[in-house]
Amino acid sequence: MKLAGKKALITGSAKGLGKRTAMELASQGCNLMLHYMASGQEAEALKEQLQQHGVEVRLAQADLSNPIGVDQLAAEVERWGGGVDILINNAGPFVRERKLFQQYDRELITSLIQGNLISAMLLDHHVLPYMRSNSWGRIIHFGFGHANEARAWPQRAVYAAAKTALVSFTKSLAVEEAPYGITVNMIGPGDIKGEYKEMSIHEVMSNYDEENPIGRPGTGEDVARVIAFLCDNKSSYLTGNIIDVTGGFDPIKANILQK
Repeated sequence: MKLAGKKALITGSAKGLGKRTAMELASQGCNLMLHYMASGQEAEALKEQLQQHGVEVRLAQADLSNPIGVDQLAAEVERWGGGVDILINNAGPFVRERKLFQQYDRELITSLIQGNLISAMLLDHHVLPYMRSNSWGRIIHFGFGHANEARAWPQRAVYAAAKTALVSFTKSLAVEEAPYGITVNMIGPGDIKGEYKEMSIHEVMSNYDEENPIGRPGTGEDVARVIAFLCDNKSSYLTGNIIDVTGGFDPIKANILQK
């Protein structure tokens, strides 16, 4: 198995895209730390499922929308043999309700920036020494489709600002860490809805999605397969990239047109 013996932390991995990513990496022999905030039962169930692959699975609870939670998770990573080989920053608060920036309160603005940008930066900072010591590491950030273009996204101003800032940080960190055998990339998922986030490609092949250019819904497996490729030992020449996994769908343009 390609990732046998590697250790990975996936934030927000009890459900959704994080869960599907954990399933993909476990199938390749990767040991996992599953992070969750409030989904303890789901995390326990996933742990039992993944252990069937013969991998080690640990659980860690933390609220990454505040610095204390980030420190708690970093401490759990430190206790796991000093660090991880792979860090996937998937967790990040998102407000479904569309609202103008003026309608946000200060607490929500701060939590969105902390959860989507600062927490990822701080976790990266924590895992880098371990990765450098091994001359090998994989860091993957989650953005959104077309984040690399930094376009206007009305009613999503704070979330978009945090993720587009993360785009720049991804590219900068990739250049800095390349000499140490560490790659840093970003995944930009498209509009993968609800239960599709945990489904396989096979399960949706007969489903029609009129909004998507390829004609079918996106799935968690679509995203997880790209992440697994980036984690492969032979993917060391691919770094500093923002990879859209959208099926050609433009989530920003679609949201604007709906208004």
